[in-house]
Amino acid sequence: MKLFNTLDDLQFENKTVLLRVDINCPLAKDTLEIEDDNRIRQIIPTVRELLGHGAKVVIIAHQGRPGDWDFAPLEKHAEHLSRYLGKKVRYVDDIVGETAVAEIKDLTPGNAILLKNVRELPYEQDKKSMDEHAKCELVTVLAPLADYFVNDAFATAHRSQCSLVGFPQVLPSAVGRLMEKELTALQSVFDDPGHPSVFILGGAKFGDSIKVIDRLLKSGTADWVILVGLSANAFLTARGIDLGPPSTKFLESELTPETLEAAKVLFKERGDRILLPFDVAVEIDGKRRDMMVGDLPIDVPIYDIGKFSISKFAKVLGPARTIFMSGPAGLIEKEPFCLGTKELMNAMVHSDAFTLIGGGHTVGAAERFGLSEKFSYVSTAGGALETFILGKPLPAIEALKQCRKV
Repeated sequence: MKLFNTLDDLQFENKTVLLRVDINCPLAKDTLEIEDDNRIRQIIPTVRELLGHGAKVVIIAHQGRPGDWDFAPLEKHAEHLSRYLGKKVRYVDDIVGETAVAEIKDLTPGNAILLKNVRELPYEQDKKSMDEHAKCELVTVLAPLADYFVNDAFATAHRSQCSLVGFPQVLPSAVGRLMEKELTALQSVFDDPGHPSVFILGGAKFGDSIKVIDRLLKSGTADWVILVGLSANAFLTARGIDLGPPSTKFLESELTPETLEAAKVLFKERGDRILLPFDVAVEIDGKRRDMMVGDLPIDVPIYDIGKFSISKFAKVLGPARTIFMSGPAGLIEKEPFCLGTKELMNAMVHSDAFTLIGGGHTVGAAERFGLSEKFSYVSTAGGALETFILGKPLPAIEALKQCRKV
């Protein structure tokens, strides 16, 4: 049974569509120019399809957060959208005022406008229920002007915000093509993976890693979990390995007595399926040096997994049918310490597995290595991906499930 509508379920000709997207892009701090417009490129199929069906498209989006340096207007985003579509997307410097209302009413079929940064509305990020958000000015002003709401902002699906969860309470709604692809890919990995399945987890949230690993192994979703990066360092510490003061300091906020005990219990129950590095890489005299875990502690930070660990992990990836990676294996900002991340990614793309990567740093590394096009799927999400793999509900998805049916 379908849980929510897709674009296939709606008729768009001469209809006004409110389209929520996530085009929150990395900006240059001095000029606020868009440095990477990948998120804009990802929503082009949805916008093009809606316009091709004769819809009048009103795009709602954000950039940054109020108070942050990258909290910026969306004129340049409209320029990038126009270039990729080969069609003018007019920027409207208003959201719920008379100008925005007039522009929406004047839209003609097959054309689109982009409204002002939605986070300029003081209530957009308020923590409220779906019903409460549906009564906010954004929804009460714009919904009567529209026929449908389409959400293509999977990267923000973990947030219960007005523009994400308010409209499905009052309008027939659907997921866009990007969100549909994201959910399909993630469900294929987490709900029905091909086996053997291998999950490579990095990142710095030790407490979350414990929950994810336990869930993956207990459910039988993962056959192997490979830990790299700060997650690996934290679990090595939990196993009684003294990394040395610099590396231990990086973990201070996550290494609570409770998380350490939880990790020990997890290893006792499921440690035969958890693979940790047995050598690591550090920087000495400006050069990479690999050393065995048994030779720790050391008074310099650990920056990567070692070459022997890379080789061992690559062999595990070889026969896999599903491989998921979130979080780099090392400090990818330093060239010598990209090795672990790059070689694991190379092993993934040369396997016959369904391969999926996610998380900003992981995706950025793949693009830097020229590998992003070689994975089966690259997720645009960060926080939403973390929420999904933890098995928690995504508010924007829940809102679509509860929306008024067509």
